[in-house]
Amino acid sequence: MAEFLYRVGRWSARRARTVVVSWLAILVVAGIAFALGAGTLATTFSIPGTPTAEVTDRLQSDFPDASGGTGTVVVQTEDGEPFTAEQEEAVAGLVAEAAAVDGVTTVMDPFQTEADRAAQAQQVESGRTQIEDGRAQLDAGQAQLDAGREQLEAGQAQLDAARAQAEAAGMLAQVQPELDAQQSALDEGLAALDTQQTTLDDGRATLEEQEAQLEQGATLLDMASEIRMVSEDGSAAIVMVSFTDPQMEIPQETKDALVDVFADAPEGLQIDLSSDMTMGAPSIIGAGEIVGLLVAAVVLVIMLGTLIGAGLPILTALIGVGIGALGALSLSGVVEMASVTPVLGLMLGLAVGIDYSLFIVNRHRRQLKAGDELHESIALANGTSGNAVVFAGTTVLVALLALNVTGIPFLGLMGTVGALCIAIAVLIAVTLTPALLGLVGLRILSKKERAQLEAGAGTGGAAVAGPAAASATPVRPMSTGWAVVRVVVGVAGLLLVALPALDLRVNLPDGSTEPHDSSQYQAYATLAEKFGEGQNGTLLVVADLPAVEAGSETEADSMTAQVEIAQVLFDQEDVVAVAPIGTSEDGTVAAFQVVPREGPTSESTEELVHTLRDLSPIDGTYEIGVAGSASGNVDISEKLESALPVYLAVVVGLSLIILVLVFRSIFVPVIATLGFILSYFAALGGVVAIYQWGWLSGVFGVESPGPILNFLPTILVGILFGLAMDYMLFLGSGMREAYAHGAPARIAVVQGVRAGRSVVTAAAIIMIAVFGGFIFSHSAMIRPIGFALAFGVLVDAFVVRMMLVPALMHLAGDKAWWLPRWLDKILPDVDVEGASLERRHPHAHPAAEDPAEGAVDPAEGAERDGDVEKDEVPARG
Repeated sequence: MAEFLYRVGRWSARRARTVVVSWLAILVVAGIAFALGAGTLATTFSIPGTPTAEVTDRLQSDFPDASGGTGTVVVQTEDGEPFTAEQEEAVAGLVAEAAAVDGVTTVMDPFQTEADRAAQAQQVESGRTQIEDGRAQLDAGQAQLDAGREQLEAGQAQLDAARAQAEAAGMLAQVQPELDAQQSALDEGLAALDTQQTTLDDGRATLEEQEAQLEQGATLLDMASEIRMVSEDGSAAIVMVSFTDPQMEIPQETKDALVDVFADAPEGLQIDLSSDMTMGAPSIIGAGEIVGLLVAAVVLVIMLGTLIGAGLPILTALIGVGIGALGALSLSGVVEMASVTPVLGLMLGLAVGIDYSLFIVNRHRRQLKAGDELHESIALANGTSGNAVVFAGTTVLVALLALNVTGIPFLGLMGTVGALCIAIAVLIAVTLTPALLGLVGLRILSKKERAQLEAGAGTGGAAVAGPAAASATPVRPMSTGWAVVRVVVGVAGLLLVALPALDLRVNLPDGSTEPHDSSQYQAYATLAEKFGEGQNGTLLVVADLPAVEAGSETEADSMTAQVEIAQVLFDQEDVVAVAPIGTSEDGTVAAFQVVPREGPTSESTEELVHTLRDLSPIDGTYEIGVAGSASGNVDISEKLESALPVYLAVVVGLSLIILVLVFRSIFVPVIATLGFILSYFAALGGVVAIYQWGWLSGVFGVESPGPILNFLPTILVGILFGLAMDYMLFLGSGMREAYAHGAPARIAVVQGVRAGRSVVTAAAIIMIAVFGGFIFSHSAMIRPIGFALAFGVLVDAFVVRMMLVPALMHLAGDKAWWLPRWLDKILPDVDVEGASLERRHPHAHPAAEDPAEGAVDPAEGAERDGDVEKDEVPARG
């Protein structure tokens, strides 16, 4: 690979214009593809197979009217007074206009809804009055019937007595016709009374049935009493919007059309739209990101000493992220892509694009100052540092692609897009960077450096190498006591920072995490204040009912079942209201709106989702399922949490394999991997402390602390792992090369750190600056990602790689490089730094020491010709 990259670098430098034009053409093609194929980015997340997704899919087939998503528009008076009649009419007009938007099924007029509910309550009271009146009439009728029956019974007694007297007097035959006529009249009277009694009993049964239905309706009204559309003080109202598509699939065009409808609030009214309607795609670049780039530019100027040298890595990185971002967005028309996906690619592309180009530029500059010929220096820098860049980029790429093993589609796509941006950054680093270096020529050096180079050329380069070598200070290992202190302090500090990670709670951001001046936050806050926090995260409960026929007795049983189910739901501790939404056409599915006590990301709401699911089957009969945005977020978070250990194990295993190949050691891979784990949990601890607990919230602009973005812990594993391997590679390879060429183990540690610390420090600061620019993004999803990556790089580069690892290597001594002989024989020789390439391409002028470091770089000095200066690097004894 090193030889191939050497040839690529030489070819690119000599055909610079061809390479530059080719990459610009690719950028134009990516732009055209974006213009033709870009679609709408998803602002919500879904995972097939979760309980929420299964309930939603079933609703789409069995109960489509209840399967659509919902949105909330909050309207309030600016003066805090109740709505006037004119304002209510204005809101009604907006409701009618919104109902005509394509993709919207219904829009509820809050004032009409409250009027309807008041009418229903009045009907209940009127029904109760009518039932009482009917019962009184029935009681009066029963009393009349009872009185009539008593009269007939008395007449029957008199008739029986008269018959007995006539029979005793022997007059029965004479009076028999008259007695029979009286008996017939009595019998007819009794029959009439029995008929009236039957009618009365039927009326009483009907009345009792009506009363039962009325009380069921009253019970449902009572359970839904906290679901108000107009606040108690009359100053705020909720406009509920129902969509055709499920919550996770609502087209952005539909949301945008609704935003346009409610954009101009009528006079005296304030209109705010909830986050489920206005959470659009975050901006690709903002003020914070620009500041991050400026900081990176300053670091590059300080390190490289020239504006051309500083601008070249930034230019190549911008071209790379332009191609990557536009290429990814061009696929959004055919692939469901989360809005954060291209931003993540932009983060990675900028950070690694600058760093990878910096590694090659820095190597090239040092070789030029040592007297190398321009094109040969470019080729050699590409074959050595470029080879390390390819290897480092491959580790990041593989780690990101491994996100697909989690089985979570949107996360796998994030990893794939991120890997694409990394691949482009690597390709640009090893082709476009050499081409631009060829174009700028010696201007990559400062005027002072060029003057020194010209002065050195007259003496065959001795002026460059000689004095520096003469002034070299002896290389001494760190003291063992100081190494112990560094290990103890470093590990203790990282564990302390990681402690908050034990309290990690994950979820997706809601309106409460948005900036306080945003419409989403205002809508969330108004709902919580005027209607209760639970209105921001209502749940959808679906229950199976027995099949019924309209008008049958079973229909009443279905109503009874709905009331029973609703009552069980309402009786749960954290439920404040339950309202029936309706039943499917065949009556086998019933849907209920459940309002929790707290917001959608609260612990109590998460527990409530599980509690409701555990109730199934209710009374051993009714199977239920839970859906809705809050439920979906809980399911996604739990799915991600279950996938994290598997992914972490894959990445840790990958880390061990890669590092064993590179360093041919067991100890080095183990401490490097453990260091990565410490960095990872320290980064999580910092995120929890700031974004969940609210520490330093004013500094980082965290206005409403809450749960952490649910996919952040997983995505952080892949990205931080790749970056940690970069730093380990550039520091550890110097140690290994020095040790392999005769330096004692502890001397090799110092030489390796000195050889790589300047470029690793600059690279880490650049990454921290780029990632840190996203900390102040307007998007609630982007901010914690930017912080986690920036803080993770800070901890890993400066605490783990440059403090802990060298100290542990010192304490281990020669044992740090132990490898079983059988394993040594079967492992391939991975020449990451391209030392063998340097031996195949010797130069007249060996590389000078880096004056800033004061020590020989074993990877860039005497190894070029295969020899080691024994007076500078003592042999192992």
